[in-house]
Amino acid sequence: MNQNLGKLDRIFRFALAVWWLGPLAPQFAANWANLLIVIIGWVALVESFWGFCWLHRLFRVDNKNQ
Repeated sequence: MNQNLGKLDRIFRFALAVWWLGPLAPQFAANWANLLIVIIGWVALVESFWGFCWLHRLFRVDNKNQ
C-alpha cells in the first residue's frame, strides 16, 4: 500500500480525529449521527497514521509531496 497523503493532510486528519473522538465531539439528538461522527473519527485517525486514503486512490489524487 503506497502512501498518498501529504504531511499537512495527515496532521489535519489527526486533529479531526482527536476532536471527534474526544470529549468535545459534537453531540446530536439522533444516535445515527453520533455513530457516524465516531466512525469518521476512527477512519481519520487510522488514515493519519497509515498515510493512505482510499478516496484519494479512487479519484487518483496524490498529494504526498505537499
